Amino acid sequence: MAYRTSLKLVSLFFVILLTPFIGQSQECTLDIGGKNHNTIIDIFQLNAEQQATMETVRSELKTEQTSIENEIQKLLSTHPQSTETELITMSDKYKVLQQKMESLSWESDKKLLETFNPKQYERYLNLCGEALRKPIEITPVSYKDSITPD
Repeated sequence: MAYRTSLKLVSLFFVILLTPFIGQSQECTLDIGGKNHNTIIDIFQLNAEQQATMETVRSELKTEQTSIENEIQKLLSTHPQSTETELITMSDKYKVLQQKMESLSWESDKKLLETFNPKQYERYLNLCGEALRKPIEITPVSYKDSITPD
């Protein structure tokens, strides 16, 4: 009997946990600002130009993220937090900064994706499909082969 009650509680927990995601599709991100950026190079077989673009975008992203993180720290340390209204106001301001951070990451991923050729983008679409994520839409670039046919 206790096992069934426990099972019902676990099931209820997962239903509550997953409810916000039903009907919503999460974005399929590359997370080029993350720790595993070398995996992106390997999975998508990025050429030297694409790798340089990724490093430039990663650097820009890191700078902008640091700026937003500093704004968040300033908000948390200086904003009044004595009343419920002040806490709600602070929460709203925090959400705006958090959204800025997510938008920066999305834009950075898009910049790299815009350098993808059709095969790389197809691989990205397949991985997004497997993960049940919504892909970032771009038009793949057609590169000319460096080897000319005889």
